[in-house]
Amino acid sequence: MKRQKSFENERPTLYLVATPIGNLSEMTPRAIEVLEHADVIACEDTRNSGQLLKHFGISARLIAYQNFNEDTSSKGIINLLSQGNNVALISDAGYPLISDPGQRVVMDAVSEGYNVVPVSGSSAVLNALIASGLPAQPFLFAGFLPASRHDCLKKLKEYRPYPMTLIFYEAPHRIEKMLKNCLEVLGDRRACLAREMTKVHEEFLRGTLSELIEAADTIKGEMVVIIEGNRDDYSKDVDMSHILRLVNESVEAGMSTSEAIKDVSARTGVPKNRIYDLVHGKSEWKGAC
Repeated sequence: MKRQKSFENERPTLYLVATPIGNLSEMTPRAIEVLEHADVIACEDTRNSGQLLKHFGISARLIAYQNFNEDTSSKGIINLLSQGNNVALISDAGYPLISDPGQRVVMDAVSEGYNVVPVSGSSAVLNALIASGLPAQPFLFAGFLPASRHDCLKKLKEYRPYPMTLIFYEAPHRIEKMLKNCLEVLGDRRACLAREMTKVHEEFLRGTLSELIEAADTIKGEMVVIIEGNRDDYSKDVDMSHILRLVNESVEAGMSTSEAIKDVSARTGVPKNRIYDLVHGKSEWKGAC
């Protein structure tokens, strides 16, 4: 076990700083303070982040941290921390790691014993969820679905049995196809499409998936899609191979087996004892049960 008391040690710190998703007035005083005092700021796009920092009068060394160079960038940030620098990681909008780069460097920083400290701020996921009119908890955030129809349908079939509210990100040029795929796999569930949140053209479309599809070709902007969870008995449809894969992924990320079982149970609603039996070879479940 590694225990981090964030403000009771002098170890270098990796700050994960949320930035506004549209309205710059939502930048928090703490976020501004952290960025002002950071030795280095790592970001997705130095041009976009440069404009944000200029707006708040912040001058700091700015480096790029992107998905395609995460391995190299992570090593660079860990090296900066090893030299005693405090590094702030930001994304173009919202929280780092949430469908944005950052997972690798957080895992590496934790492994090396540096502080990893979140700095609260705007979240498109939570903004959309609480205003959707659908149950706010439990929920499952899935990020972007795969671009190909085959892979998208396959992924949706994994989510179909789950009773929790489902949340996705989607780009405007793919939204109509995405909604049609959801309707095909999930059925005509209640849903909400939130777009351009905190901006002047903020809009929420609430209805069924089929109703949202009718309006899909007329809307633009950054989008979050919230879909009602499965309200039927779902246990018979759970793909246990997917559950086992989730456990293995959690173990590979550093959890103990027991922690991984507990985590996956909380995320999927599958009872812990069933996952335990599956992991330890005591279950008869294979594939979809």
